[in-house]
Amino acid sequence: MALTITEECINCDVCEPECPNQAISMGDTIYVIDPNKCTECMGHFDEPQCVQVCPVECIPVHPDYVETPEQLMAKYHRLQAQALAQPT
Repeated sequence: MALTITEECINCDVCEPECPNQAISMGDTIYVIDPNKCTECMGHFDEPQCVQVCPVECIPVHPDYVETPEQLMAKYHRLQAQALAQPT
């Protein structure tokens, strides 16, 4: 399941640097999470780091992107392979 950031976001900037997949970026008015990059930190941490640091608790599961743990782990492996394939 990808996570999402709701309108309650106060743009405090704490979530973006915590994301190991670089799935969080500034949107038009609040931060947004790219569902194609969000693995809920699976493969990196036991819990989503953005949720852990969010002071206003505005990062729920995105209802349109429900994924199983196996799908999240497959996405993690795909993202890792893409990162290794990019030239440094």
